[in-house]
Amino acid sequence: MHQVEVATTQETLLDNPEMILNMGPQHPSTHGVLRVVLRLDGETVIDLDCDIGFLHRGMEKIAEHRLYPMIAPYWDRLDYLAAVSNGLVWVETVEQMMGLEVPPRAHYIRTILTELNRISSHLLWLATHGLDIGSFTVLLWALREREEILKIFEQQFGARLTCHAWRIGGMPSDAYEGFTEDVERFIDNFPHRLDEYETLLSENRIWLGRTVGIGIISAEDAIAIGLSGPALRGSGVAWDIRKSRPYAAYADMDFDIPVGENGDTYDRYLVRLEEMRQSRRIVQQALKNLPDGPVNAKIPKVIKPPVGDYYHSIEGPKGEIGCYLVSDGSSRPARMRV
Repeated sequence: MHQVEVATTQETLLDNPEMILNMGPQHPSTHGVLRVVLRLDGETVIDLDCDIGFLHRGMEKIAEHRLYPMIAPYWDRLDYLAAVSNGLVWVETVEQMMGLEVPPRAHYIRTILTELNRISSHLLWLATHGLDIGSFTVLLWALREREEILKIFEQQFGARLTCHAWRIGGMPSDAYEGFTEDVERFIDNFPHRLDEYETLLSENRIWLGRTVGIGIISAEDAIAIGLSGPALRGSGVAWDIRKSRPYAAYADMDFDIPVGENGDTYDRYLVRLEEMRQSRRIVQQALKNLPDGPVNAKIPKVIKPPVGDYYHSIEGPKGEIGCYLVSDGSSRPARMRV
């Protein structure tokens, strides 16, 4: 009887074309500690189940036991590729809740550096996506440009990744000497580099074969499941918080929102390429119109937002980053939700 059961089980397994693949929680393709259990039919993913796993850090609870200025570094670590953007949503939430008037110069410098952060994040996406698909060259090229941005961050913040870039009311310091020249040098050379990526990939039949028609998400599905950022815009939805609810200096900037047509991997690639061009355009405008003046507002020695709750969000490199903050009038949040 036992032998019959074994034989039947073996036949069932051999006849079933599906395979279960445990991807993570520490997998070279995820670049993090997210666990995804995939059900495959050949090379087609037919189902998946996500486990947040080690990405849950307990940050929201930690914030309830920290003074407001002490919480900013935790936001950096939500996404080490978007630390400059993540930190911005936190300080702007507190600033708006307290009614602080941040100096225009700080707003402009924040805009410049968050757009450089967007380019940096998109470049690493392009580099790792290219490597996963089989294009080693684009990995080297994209990291080359990203390194130039990280050097600017290191000069400005003293760190390359988790920068602790902002303070409630402004910035830890004004732009460093030579900041404008370094940023201009990068954005002047960058269009040529983007053209190189497109020449290498956009009409490459291997790249097309592995991106066109793959991972299609319709506009309706994208909205229904709550996508944001390049993934949402790749599905043809022109939604960008920098346009719909401007923050920092974005109300003064002229830029376009790129969208896809088919909602596939190739469209999301094209959207990110064009977003980098638009980020460069924003940086150019911000540099040209960068005002003089202080970079910090006058703030009390102890931060105590008024009693109440507030929500604020920004357009991060990967999508919407939001902070819901509840204050009981003390020097620590009653509740903070990411």
